[in-house]
Amino acid sequence: MKDIHFFKEPFTTDLNIYHCGIEDCRPGHSFGPAVRDHYLFHYILDGKGSFIVNSQRYFLKKGQGFLIYPEIVTYYEADLVDPWHYVWVGFNGLKAETHLDAAGLSRENPILSKRDGNKIDDCLLTLVQTAEEHNNKGDNYGKTLHLQGLLYIFVSEMIENAVPHRASLSNVDLQDVYIRKALEFIKTNYSRHINIKMIADSLGLSRSYLAVLFKKRLKIGPQDYLIHFRVERACDFLRNPLLSIGDVARSVGYDDPLAFSKMFKKVKGLSPSEFRKYHIQT
Repeated sequence: MKDIHFFKEPFTTDLNIYHCGIEDCRPGHSFGPAVRDHYLFHYILDGKGSFIVNSQRYFLKKGQGFLIYPEIVTYYEADLVDPWHYVWVGFNGLKAETHLDAAGLSRENPILSKRDGNKIDDCLLTLVQTAEEHNNKGDNYGKTLHLQGLLYIFVSEMIENAVPHRASLSNVDLQDVYIRKALEFIKTNYSRHINIKMIADSLGLSRSYLAVLFKKRLKIGPQDYLIHFRVERACDFLRNPLLSIGDVARSVGYDDPLAFSKMFKKVKGLSPSEFRKYHIQT
């Protein structure tokens, strides 16, 4: 087995490579049940095996791949007669799931089947070879950029492989995906200093198009949605008497308690202190 780990501190947030490797498995070799904290894609170069996720077993062979999502229990094992030989790459990043959606992959559909002419396997093998060279030579900024570029090329090949799937999606379906991803981004990052441009960038969209989608699908602009989301979370925090108004403000992305209080009162009609006094039982 060859497993190459690198990038303890990823230098990009869009798509970060964690590790990669290649293995010629022995009959019946298995891994799991286990949970990962990042995405992990295996591509089968030869042989067969099975992958179990969400109580469903997939029987896979050469030319197919399976994607493990973060925080989901999975198990996989090599065939007893014709064990698989696979290559893998582990990655994460703010745009990772958006790219995977474009590749036709999801938690409900984690299996990829390579189309004729696609170069997913070549990309992964090149990535592993380059990573091994990088590992042997030590830290090198140029090599690191090279590896990041290879990861993007691999992901682009996955997306190209899914062209028929993408063509079958209606514009409405794609809009739903964008909205869902935007809401997930807000839910995950509302306590940070995020803005609408950051949300749009995470989806590969323009700010203006994101605004159009929000108003069309949610009847509210993305900025107003973010403000209301933060205020609703602030209401939850204000019910905890151990948190000061400043603590609550910082917890929902405001460094300035005064600015937070003004926004809170504009939305709720009460100041944070008034809200707390009204809702906490004494």
